Amino acid sequence: MNQVATLPLSLPRVRQQSFGRRIWRRFVRHRLALASLVLLLVLAVIVLLAPVIAPYAYDAQDIDLLGQPDAPSYAHLLGTDQLGRDALSRLLYGGRISLAVGIAAALVSTALGTAVGAFAGFYRGWVDTALMRATDVVLSVPALPLILLVSGLLRPTVPLLILIIGMLSWMGTARLVRGQFLSLREREFVEAARALGASDARLIWRHILPNAVAPITVSATLTVGHAILLESAMSFFGFGVQLPTPTWGNLLNEATQWLDSAPWLAIPPGLLIFVTVLAVNSLGDGLRDAVDTRA
Repeated sequence: MNQVATLPLSLPRVRQQSFGRRIWRRFVRHRLALASLVLLLVLAVIVLLAPVIAPYAYDAQDIDLLGQPDAPSYAHLLGTDQLGRDALSRLLYGGRISLAVGIAAALVSTALGTAVGAFAGFYRGWVDTALMRATDVVLSVPALPLILLVSGLLRPTVPLLILIIGMLSWMGTARLVRGQFLSLREREFVEAARALGASDARLIWRHILPNAVAPITVSATLTVGHAILLESAMSFFGFGVQLPTPTWGNLLNEATQWLDSAPWLAIPPGLLIFVTVLAVNSLGDGLRDAVDTRA
């Protein structure tokens, strides 16, 4: 007697992962990027809690130690500078300024670059030509000398410094977003929305831009490291945040005159700049690999 195979009444459903979950699964496989993310989060928490963690105020002076830097001790774990101020406290407070300037300037740069690239890629024609030629002109000028010149003329505060760095660092994002918009505006879902009468603003903000968020996020992450380096360079040369407010850049500048007798003043800020920028770049590389649909 023939056996008739019976099919199950219902087939098991294949769980489909969301785009965000797929990106996260790819990202966590990038161990260096994951370690960089943890390091940056820990560093951000430490500098945010500087008023609680720092043993002294950043401008508090030990009168007995005036005149020249004092070596690390139990009372001052990283020593003191020539004015008797605790180096660890100034390092923590300086990190708040350096990280805040880097992140805020990257946001300004990303917003401006996204706007320029979106209009150029969506409208094309003379709009694209005009915006991209303006981008090429700004790209042809060396960024650091121009930023030093502008900041030297204006003697910027922290908010103005953020604007200067952000408004002179948007060109790479603009080119990236333009390429994304040129590709996405021809996709079927955009054509369908246009056929249904969607306005240009709705097409840009509701249909195209959300699909370009991933590469924009990667670009913004990499811009943070660039902005931190620019702020540190400006402060090192005396064109950034002015003393007595500490940043990693001007702490490094102050330490240069004591390199022979007090190297402990230069090593911590220099090391933190190096480690932070390296971690940000590694994080950006991991995000780039995670959002790469070809992988």
